[in-house]
Amino acid sequence: MTQDIHASRGSDVSSRRGFDRRTVLRGAAIGAASPLIPATAATAAAASASAGHGRGGTTPSVSFRWLGTAGWRIDVDGRTVLFDPYVTRFRTGLFDDGLDSKTELKTDPVVVDAHIGRPEVVLVSHSHWDHLGDVPYIAKTTGARVIGTETTYHLLVALGVDSGQISVVKGGEVLDIGGLTVEVVPSLHSRNKKCAYFAPGTLNAPPAKVPSTIADLPEGDTLAFRVTAGKHGPSAFLMGASDFSERAVRGLRPDLAMVAVPTATSTTHDYVSRLLSALDTPDVVVPVHWDNFEMPLGGSPVIDPAMDLDAFLKQVQKASPATRIVVPDYRTVYDGAMRPTHR
Repeated sequence: MTQDIHASRGSDVSSRRGFDRRTVLRGAAIGAASPLIPATAATAAAASASAGHGRGGTTPSVSFRWLGTAGWRIDVDGRTVLFDPYVTRFRTGLFDDGLDSKTELKTDPVVVDAHIGRPEVVLVSHSHWDHLGDVPYIAKTTGARVIGTETTYHLLVALGVDSGQISVVKGGEVLDIGGLTVEVVPSLHSRNKKCAYFAPGTLNAPPAKVPSTIADLPEGDTLAFRVTAGKHGPSAFLMGASDFSERAVRGLRPDLAMVAVPTATSTTHDYVSRLLSALDTPDVVVPVHWDNFEMPLGGSPVIDPAMDLDAFLKQVQKASPATRIVVPDYRTVYDGAMRPTHR
């Protein structure tokens, strides 16, 4: 299910590069034989493993599931928080003959319902379709509170979400959500080789028309989040894009860092080492946003051809030798220390 690398034990990333350039194969047989564990079972199984993991003491029962792209489902004592939950994963041509910006937005209720549980809160890093696409449906069918930027607010209201369900944040807020602490972190979207943002733009008023295509969803600024379960953790740093504000993340000290992998043409200087240093070398790094998110959320993840996951793993190991790296799988439920709760 995962590739788990602990550099302090002398693991050599170059000898553990079990990644086909198209498909991650490690653990596939286990994944095929193991169905997704329901939230109640997963959190119960995680209780003993996650207890005492946080930097401050004992923890509640916690489980993590990767929803592909940057998305996560986090269950804490039976309560569910989602981050950038995009699971419909329709084709836009991005990984084929070229992006068609007129691709219509769509959500598959059957697929979404199978993965999200009953969320109380949905955190949104930014408003591109591969982060926001399924959020309108989730908000309208579950009543979950959505936390995001002003752009996210205007887009969701235009798409029929009750404005009273949406909390607009800017970065810097520390929110107490009944035993969960959500710290909002101002962040940045990655840039291409021309140092330009993809689909930039912000909204400070409702859009002129109801969004219907991927081009109708601009970035609208980018956020990151630090989510802490209970009083002592574990805490997880969640990113939706492969750049960050170095000053904004200093002092966060998360136990887990879900780090967006940069493209091979990224223009962000010294991304990995600066980020891990600013986060005070997290116990665990989990690479995200490296998979082809236009393929169904099943089987083993297929690598986005623009990503060099192997290079990223080497950079993490070099920058923080004591950090454990967990390359996630879609069908594995992890405990609060990012250890699989089933094999």
